[in-house]
Amino acid sequence: MSIPQSGGGPITDHAQLAEYMASGCKPRDQWRIGTEHEKFGYCKDTLMPLPYDGERSIQAVLSGLRDRFGWSPVEEGGLLIGLEKDGANISLEPGGQVELSGGPLDNIHQTCDEVNDHLREVKAVADEIGVRFIGLGAAPIWTHEEMPLMPKGRYKLMDGYMGRVGTMGRVMMRRTCTVQVNLDFASEADMVQKLRVAMALQSVATALFANSPFFEGKPNGHKSWRSRVWRDLDADRTGIPAFVFEDGFGFERWADYALDVPMYFVYRDGKYIDALGQSFRDFMKGKLPALPGETPTLSDWADHLTTLFPEARIKKYMEMRGADGGPWRRLCALPAFWVGLLYDQGALDAAWDLCKDWDQEMRLDLRVAASVDGLQARVGDVKMHDLARELLAISQAGLKARARPGAGGLVPDETHFLNALVESVETGRTLADELIDDYRGPWNGDLTRIYAERSY
Repeated sequence: MSIPQSGGGPITDHAQLAEYMASGCKPRDQWRIGTEHEKFGYCKDTLMPLPYDGERSIQAVLSGLRDRFGWSPVEEGGLLIGLEKDGANISLEPGGQVELSGGPLDNIHQTCDEVNDHLREVKAVADEIGVRFIGLGAAPIWTHEEMPLMPKGRYKLMDGYMGRVGTMGRVMMRRTCTVQVNLDFASEADMVQKLRVAMALQSVATALFANSPFFEGKPNGHKSWRSRVWRDLDADRTGIPAFVFEDGFGFERWADYALDVPMYFVYRDGKYIDALGQSFRDFMKGKLPALPGETPTLSDWADHLTTLFPEARIKKYMEMRGADGGPWRRLCALPAFWVGLLYDQGALDAAWDLCKDWDQEMRLDLRVAASVDGLQARVGDVKMHDLARELLAISQAGLKARARPGAGGLVPDETHFLNALVESVETGRTLADELIDDYRGPWNGDLTRIYAERSY
């Protein structure tokens, strides 16, 4: 979840809403990569999730990172709820999932160095207090009642609202984890093509990164339960909006969509003001019940954009949101996959050719099928395994064309970061398939084995 936005003067013209997003357009040589990943923390001896405070807790982990590794604290109401350093942030998801929001970097080599440094730091602190972390798309055993809610005003408001819309909002908040990548665009036309590819093909990422086949102590019938959760969360702000594929789509149309998404809050003077279900359109007119007579600032608009949760979304950059959280090497594979597809024009055109003739029904059906069957999904004549193989080859070609060297020039490009995905495509097996086999085989139905064998 995003931290409060800052800066930006009053909104005096409707055009500023689209202009805010358009201001993110950058020339190709300034495109960057920002990787985000979440992980569950737990007590090593009890295998129970971490509370916010105490000897073995989220607060203890954050304090250790602050004191040992030079991170600056981020507080809310006098409580430590995040850290920041060198353009990166460590923040808390609602159930205590620890998230690294990486800085804007030039290449995947740097991204992987950042991930490695972060996980080493977290492990160093966690080992000292008897804590471990695990990368999965959904909590495999813990119940809702066992999960804490972090002391952030935003989450308290969301928790109440999620209980009134959909059926899975509170599950998403407390018991799911993802890995995402944030990417740039050069122009409105570039944004449109990238977003259409991202929306249409996000199901392939869901299939390749499927890593949540268990929930509340047993198999759940899905390869990606996290993706299943997102399908019944809040129809106003999730899914694959059909208008993205309509003629005339651009920043203005995305702004109109965002205006119609009910609000969560307004952030003022360090506090979250309840605006649940209220209208940003009314806010623009000075008629928001939560703040009568006030009109929004651009930071209010930026905050509101963070409360939209489609499979890919636009702010001043684009976010890919379809993958389960996972193990160390997959945290670098996700950004490599999308950078290869979207940061080379030849690869982007080839990816669009694969999906440009699909209708909305096909896009939605593939999303469901990927959640249930992973790489074994099939919709009509489209086989997910074949689609993933084609798309991975396109991504590899895109990374080769980028030709970003690493290791002092000894590694010619970024393609090796896709090796984990190449293995999945060659075998037809995802992490979820491996977990199910372990559960039915050597684990003999003892799901607690997942912690010792899949933790960082």
